[in-house]
Amino acid sequence: MGDPGEPNWLDDEERQSWYALALLLNRLPAALDTQMQRDTGISQFEYMVLSALSMAPDRTMRMSLLAEYAGASLSRLSNVVARLEKRGWVTRSPDPASGRTTLAALTEEGMAVVTEAAPMHVAEVRRLVIDPLTKTQQQQLGAIATRILRALDPTQERSAHP
Repeated sequence: MGDPGEPNWLDDEERQSWYALALLLNRLPAALDTQMQRDTGISQFEYMVLSALSMAPDRTMRMSLLAEYAGASLSRLSNVVARLEKRGWVTRSPDPASGRTTLAALTEEGMAVVTEAAPMHVAEVRRLVIDPLTKTQQQQLGAIATRILRALDPTQERSAHP
């Protein structure tokens, strides 16, 4: 390496990879959100919260874990869950095992929303992410995403799903 005060600049290939990823990180969430809003009237983030709860045991999850899965601060998640509660799709309650944590639970009405939205969401994910890739590339994408998630938070030993 060079001078310790000198940045370790990206070479042309690294820069090209980084810019492609940065553009993807901006465009993909926007495209998924547009589809979700158009087809279901909810945001991609709201869908991610509802979907995570639908896959959790008893359709219930600690708010802190749900925030981690959704990649959001607890305050952002709390605001979204409050909106979902007003719609009757989620309930919150103290965790009986620990009065210091709050549980979010998906209601039957919320499950109906997920059940209706899921096929449209999966079709869009297939169209934009899965179908353009070979099986090998899909596996590589999963491995790459997991490695980057670990670099972001090495203390978390998790995969990208709840």
